[in-house]
Amino acid sequence: MAPRRATPALARVVLASPIGRLTVHATARGVCAIDVGRRGRGSVAGNGRARPAPRSATAGEARRAFRHASRAAHELREYFAGGRRRFTVPLDLAGTDFQRRAWAAMRRVSYGATMSYAQQARRAGAPRAVRAVGSANGANPVPVIVPCHRIVASDGSLGGYALGLAVKRRLLALESRRP
Repeated sequence: MAPRRATPALARVVLASPIGRLTVHATARGVCAIDVGRRGRGSVAGNGRARPAPRSATAGEARRAFRHASRAAHELREYFAGGRRRFTVPLDLAGTDFQRRAWAAMRRVSYGATMSYAQQARRAGAPRAVRAVGSANGANPVPVIVPCHRIVASDGSLGGYALGLAVKRRLLALESRRP
């Protein structure tokens, strides 16, 4: 099945974080992307998913989008401060059916825990699609909230990470600190 057509972002909120500048993009339905780093460099979601509000957007849609982006920024700040283990902000993710299943499997990995790509493939209903889950993880438009950093190789090594292994190590270290 073809990917669901992405809805243009209606709101953006920028925040500083231990892994770089984050730009949270949201629609009236939820957070649709998080860019990490400078514009065009180190960006996960800088692939056209987030655009200026369409002229047909209503004021109500823009307010809802801003609330989602602001709430996500608040939850991300809490996460980086060590006070949040689970994100509750609504998401509006565009992707293939398989990508969405892979991302849903990632969201079930608990804070401080890891899961292998093979386990993720099984949870996504495609046990032989280990490489495909790796590709889906690389296309994850909302890193940290959809915790692709928690996915590791079967031997326990880190594997890959779209934002770089240093960021993956940093996020895993943050989650390994227990209050």
